[in-house]
Amino acid sequence: MIIYNSASHTKEEFIPNRPGHVEMYTCGPTVYHFAHIGNLRTYIFEDILEKYLNYTGLEVHRVMNITDVGHLTSDGDTGEDKMLKGAKREHKTVLQIAKYYTDAFFSDCEKLNIKKPEVIQPATGCVNDMIKVIEKLLDSGYAYIAGGNVYFDTSKLDDYYVFNNFEADDLQEGVRDSVGVDKNKKNKTDFVLWFTKSKFEDQELKWESPWGLGYPGWHIECSTISMKYNGEKLDIHCGGIDNQFPHHTNEIAQSESYLGHKWCNYWMHVLHLNTSEGKMSKSKGEFLTVSTLENKGYNPLAYRMFILQSHYRKTQEFSYDNLDNAQAAYDKLVSRIAAIKDEGGYDEKAATALEMEFDDALGNDLNTSLGLTTIYDVLKFDTNGHTKLELIKKFDSVLSLGLIEEAEKSKHKETDESGKSEEDKEIDNLVLERAEARKNKNWAEADRIRDELKAKGIEIIDTKDGAKWKRV
Repeated sequence: MIIYNSASHTKEEFIPNRPGHVEMYTCGPTVYHFAHIGNLRTYIFEDILEKYLNYTGLEVHRVMNITDVGHLTSDGDTGEDKMLKGAKREHKTVLQIAKYYTDAFFSDCEKLNIKKPEVIQPATGCVNDMIKVIEKLLDSGYAYIAGGNVYFDTSKLDDYYVFNNFEADDLQEGVRDSVGVDKNKKNKTDFVLWFTKSKFEDQELKWESPWGLGYPGWHIECSTISMKYNGEKLDIHCGGIDNQFPHHTNEIAQSESYLGHKWCNYWMHVLHLNTSEGKMSKSKGEFLTVSTLENKGYNPLAYRMFILQSHYRKTQEFSYDNLDNAQAAYDKLVSRIAAIKDEGGYDEKAATALEMEFDDALGNDLNTSLGLTTIYDVLKFDTNGHTKLELIKKFDSVLSLGLIEEAEKSKHKETDESGKSEEDKEIDNLVLERAEARKNKNWAEADRIRDELKAKGIEIIDTKDGAKWKRV
């Protein structure tokens, strides 16, 4: 498998530390609000990566954190704690907020066929482990205490900017001009490992530590959780592109300083899902969640298909027109699969050719768009129905669009006394409406109905005995 490594800025052959086994870490959600569909693009990609590695015969041990303390709104050790912000907004405790939105996150993941990682660890459950890591960083001279807080000293590193060629003077202190400079820092890129009671007095969650009552910074949790559950050598670390700096940069700094050797071999980052107005976020525009899409009548798996139509390293633009197209394509694909009869023996020659096509797509930096094309090529391939269904099932174990399951549901829809499903009756009615429009020479309406049916995978055939239709 070839993957693009964000740390080397090149495509590389993936070679795990241990033959046949992959240690994988993915940054989890900050559970102060619902995940929007832009957040979920990253989790869909990570899910496909894990499933494709399994598909190739590798055993994957995947770990994910849940940020339920310490993530500040600026991502630069300044501003309000996101968890505290959520608790104030809803007049609940931080732990109540964390529980509610953790459950909501995994409910969304289930709707999108995203598999749960083997290890899911809330940050609040590893605070003592974080303290031990911080103590060692202090003892080895990579950290210092100032103003009651513990900071990581980036000047101790030969190469701090792993992912980008930043100049230190070009970096502003926080994400907003209004953010003040932290006078405790020796260097503007230093970051907090531990906050004490000298700052953020209204912080709800606090722990005793050698430096006083306080709580961990955001960055230390991922390093600590990964080293605890993945071990000292990590194969793949994933996350959204906005985590690249400072979060992942700081993870590398503290982890390799703690361990004394290279920590993670491959870094993979997912680009943003934008709207026409720019980056999707919780603070501007319509707050788009999986539930929002469901309430508007969309199948969450159609959204997953929409995401798969673009490469993870390309910015993708969301619009309802684009989602409409994905929903229509998904429904048509399911209808075509439902029409396949499970007949014949397994055609090894055909299967080998199509499996190679799928491997070429997914094995080249996870090209899901070409992976989807392989599904369509299976449908067109000159082989029997049994082979087609088996291959679709195999490839969908990675793509996870629920194609076989949805096709089975469509075949078992409730029928009336004539044996027709509700869907078939709806199509019959549309064909009759088109015939009436043609009779009245309302060509625009007739064409509109024809196009609507075409989008559903229905072809109308005009005969001397009237219009007939078939699925294509």
